[in-house]
Amino acid sequence: MTRRSRAGHLLTASFGWLGIAALAAGLVGVPRLAAGEVRIYSMRSREAFLAGTLDGIGLGSMGTLRLADQVERLTEVNEPFLLSAATHPEGWVVGTGNGGRVLLIDRQGATTVLFEAPEPEIFAVLAAEDGVVFAGSSPNGKVYRLAGGEATVFFDPEQTYIWDLERAPGGGLLVATGTDGKLFQVGSEGRSELLFDSEDTHLRSLKALPNGQVLLGTAGEGLILRLDPDGSVRTLYDASQPEVVAFAADPEGSCYAAVLASEASLVSLGRTTEEPSDEEEQSAQEGDEGGEVTVQITVSAQGGEAPEMAGTRPSSFQGPRSEILKISPEGQVESLTSFEEETVYSLVWHRDRLWVGTGLEGKVFSLTDGKPVLEKDVDERQVVVLLEDDPGPAFATTNAAALYRISGRTERQGVYTSPTLDAEQLATFGNLRWQGKMPQESRVQFSFRSGMSSDPDRTWSAWTPPLSGMEVSLAQLPPGRYFQWRAELEADDGQSPSISEVLISYKQANLPPRIDSLSVMEPGQVLVPTNFNPAKQIYEPVHPDRQGIFTVLEAESPTENRRMKTLWKKGYRTLRWKSEDPNEDDLLFDLEFRLSERDDDWLSMARDLKDSHYSFDATALPDGRYRFKVVVRDRIRAEDSEVLRAEEISEPVLVDNSVPELVGVERQVQGLQVEVSDRWSPLRRAEFSLDAGRWLPARPVDGLLDGQHEKLLVDSPESGRLVLLRLMDAAFNVVTFDLSQGGQ
Repeated sequence: MTRRSRAGHLLTASFGWLGIAALAAGLVGVPRLAAGEVRIYSMRSREAFLAGTLDGIGLGSMGTLRLADQVERLTEVNEPFLLSAATHPEGWVVGTGNGGRVLLIDRQGATTVLFEAPEPEIFAVLAAEDGVVFAGSSPNGKVYRLAGGEATVFFDPEQTYIWDLERAPGGGLLVATGTDGKLFQVGSEGRSELLFDSEDTHLRSLKALPNGQVLLGTAGEGLILRLDPDGSVRTLYDASQPEVVAFAADPEGSCYAAVLASEASLVSLGRTTEEPSDEEEQSAQEGDEGGEVTVQITVSAQGGEAPEMAGTRPSSFQGPRSEILKISPEGQVESLTSFEEETVYSLVWHRDRLWVGTGLEGKVFSLTDGKPVLEKDVDERQVVVLLEDDPGPAFATTNAAALYRISGRTERQGVYTSPTLDAEQLATFGNLRWQGKMPQESRVQFSFRSGMSSDPDRTWSAWTPPLSGMEVSLAQLPPGRYFQWRAELEADDGQSPSISEVLISYKQANLPPRIDSLSVMEPGQVLVPTNFNPAKQIYEPVHPDRQGIFTVLEAESPTENRRMKTLWKKGYRTLRWKSEDPNEDDLLFDLEFRLSERDDDWLSMARDLKDSHYSFDATALPDGRYRFKVVVRDRIRAEDSEVLRAEEISEPVLVDNSVPELVGVERQVQGLQVEVSDRWSPLRRAEFSLDAGRWLPARPVDGLLDGQHEKLLVDSPESGRLVLLRLMDAAFNVVTFDLSQGGQ
């Protein structure tokens, strides 16, 4: 059988060779691995196995793969959608859309059209023991009675939707409706009685109990209500999800409810028009042409502006799409389990456990000790109805429409295909080891394939021949970034083998690191941790006999906050860079320097740095232009020949520790004209003070203070006793001159 692909991304953790015992202990936090180290792809959970594709394979509550129960596909239903089903003395009766047909399917799979309603959808059907069929149509909802080859309108509630039909505890027919949320009881002659008028939009689901009580589930507020024989109604539960879609009951008196908030619900609470639009009708009619169309019927919301919703899932809802609740005979409600992604459509109690039908991946689960066990995974998108059958259960699907039943026997063969593993880089693969059980006369074989595209295509390698054993070598598998494994399970005597854990080793090809940028911060700027305490010493003078000529910032504690902020320290320069490694290896950095105009060998500044910045005291260098080089290497714990490097060289960097110079002073009518110069850097500030007064700006003759050689005007009378001129260049070198008596 050809199955749709469900290849996903890596859903499991990567581990180093920490030992099988450590892996079995379920370690959560492990160090980041270098590219040269062997990594382990591990699958051991229910969620991880569910990401793969299961053909004839079931999944236990503890996440164990095993051969599934055999499922017989009775027939395909040649209708766009199958919306409802019920057991019938001759087989099953089903309601469809968008043609509004009611079909009878016998136990051999033969199909007969019983009725075609004027309305497009049949959301509810019920068959009596004598073969009489009741069908609820929508919209413009009516209940039809089908008997003796004739169809008559049995009841017209003047409601838009007929959502559910049940036999009343005392006889008659219970009818749940929307959009006014009413419950009717209809007698054999078609006389009706309004039993309950809900304040919610829809009465979505019903369950009549042997003690005369009736459970009601609403859509809108997500209420579970109990109608007692005396006519009183009590709210048992107010779900956070807005829809109660299905009920089931066990022989001990407990009941089960499925509540959901899902875009794939058959109800849409976010629309204000009661009739489907022309576009929706056309979209629904085209649903049988091979697209992945989801059945969705639009209904109105009560009062006010409609909320932004898709199906019955508000845009702000953050919880799981579906939840299964247990209701005790006393009315206490507890949560059994939830489904983050699956939409639950149906429930049935059968073979001493609860069965659950879901979409949008067409899965049938049963609950064992409150944990879901995957019983069947079908091609169709939604399992909309579960029905009791012997040995059963039977179930109906839509998108596309079909009817199945579970035989009670175990499959002889099954295939599990893993999700796609993303090794993140080109990798070679080592071994597969697995844990599980393999009874006599059973067999488990593994095959593998790899490629460079995220979805398996014809560029991938072919599947390897099947291999057996608890440890299987992958040496024949070509290197690739992506990888899949496939397990074939086989049993001759009904004793299924099982797989509880799979471990696959692989090793990434080591790729070189790269440096994205290398820059030099402005003179005097240094980087310190954001939690830097000024009361501490931030500089640690190191004796040059041990550490060379450069004094650097004190190394921060590895426990300190790694976020940085900028401070200022005269005479210091800071190099900073950005780098990354395709393998996510830890990196080490070396720094070197040389005079810009020279081509001689580079001199070492620092080695084995872990940070991406380096601040140093530049006064150790003579004035001049220098180039700095950062060399990055991956910290691979392997032979040095496997270490890969990259380097980046800075633009010329000026080191200027010299102060500006006074060239000359000339007395003019309005004051002094002063000529100043700087060998390396442009001037940035010039100011003067008269007789110890405040500093005032000296005016450049050309109007702009931006050159290495400038003439300045100082407004100084001849009577000034103390005239000071203070200059600062772009390297923050500062000097003060006494201009008194013409600068002499």
